[in-house]
Amino acid sequence: SILENIARQYMHVDNIKRANDCVLNKLDEIAGYFNISNLRHTSSDGQKYNIDGCSLNASAWYKYHGTGKGVSSYIFLDDRFAHFYATVISSSEREACYVLDGMMHNHIVKSDIHSTDTHGFTEAVFGLMHMMGITFAPRLKNLSDQILYGFKSTKANEDDFITPKKYLNIDLIKQNWDDILRFSATIKLRYASSSQLFKRLNSYSKQHTLYKALKEFGKISKTLFILKYADDLEFRQSIEKQLNRGENSNKFSKAVAFGNNQEIMFEEKEEQEVAENCRQLIKNTIILWNYLYLVKMLQSNDQTMAQYALATLKKGNVLAWKHILFHGEYDLSRENTHDDFGLADPKIMAWIYTGFRGP
Repeated sequence: SILENIARQYMHVDNIKRANDCVLNKLDEIAGYFNISNLRHTSSDGQKYNIDGCSLNASAWYKYHGTGKGVSSYIFLDDRFAHFYATVISSSEREACYVLDGMMHNHIVKSDIHSTDTHGFTEAVFGLMHMMGITFAPRLKNLSDQILYGFKSTKANEDDFITPKKYLNIDLIKQNWDDILRFSATIKLRYASSSQLFKRLNSYSKQHTLYKALKEFGKISKTLFILKYADDLEFRQSIEKQLNRGENSNKFSKAVAFGNNQEIMFEEKEEQEVAENCRQLIKNTIILWNYLYLVKMLQSNDQTMAQYALATLKKGNVLAWKHILFHGEYDLSRENTHDDFGLADPKIMAWIYTGFRGP
């Protein structure tokens, strides 16, 4: 009865996000001791799930859902494996519209560089990311097919990759510059989400002039990014490494959602958002526990344990769950929720359950 009351009265999206923020604040405090990176590199990726029922938020996609329908769970995480934002969208929607939502609508993680796959890329996103002060670094499929742009027409050889093939329409950017600033300020000040604004611009029968200007402005950032991507090996490796973290996170999500054949049982979008944010809360709690346990191992007198912790941190493999007994029994009572790590905040330990096995 207590669990039913909690589910009905407290398990709503805003409350779960606040709980996630509590865990992320503690994770930020613990991970800060390791000086993982001066720049915060984040990424986002979608994961398809089948829907058990009829949902207006779901859509058909034979490649992923067969004859059924499904949704896409779009998650954001940083280089410390902190999952700071998640939303559930239709499988047929373009992920690029939601990239800026994760950047602007979280209060914990401030991104310096953000990476996605090709589904999260558009030239308009390049332009808006620049306006937000974030370096957009996607992994583009068939990079050699992308067009480079210059400020004036130039003669280029067909075999020359780095010479611009087309030139920018600067007059279009100048004529719509005030609207571009207003559009960016609306997103920056969180008056409206970027996904809502993009849907509005895409609803016209003909492409809106502001959207054309945003794309034209974004071509500048895209061209500079491609040149840096082709020239800087470490930059390419950092993008690949961060996106691999996202792939590992998707495997982690599958491990957490082991019941009901890994299908989402809810039909309403709000309930789907609750389910996904609950999953993020569980993942962040386990990652926080891993950090705490590694700190405890580093402080141990046993040199073998300390060396193991250092090796784990060098590999950056904090995202591990083999030591978690997902199929066990969970006791969340106060008398059995021990503060083994000396945390001062009881709100955090209230979410850390006791079904763990040693590494």
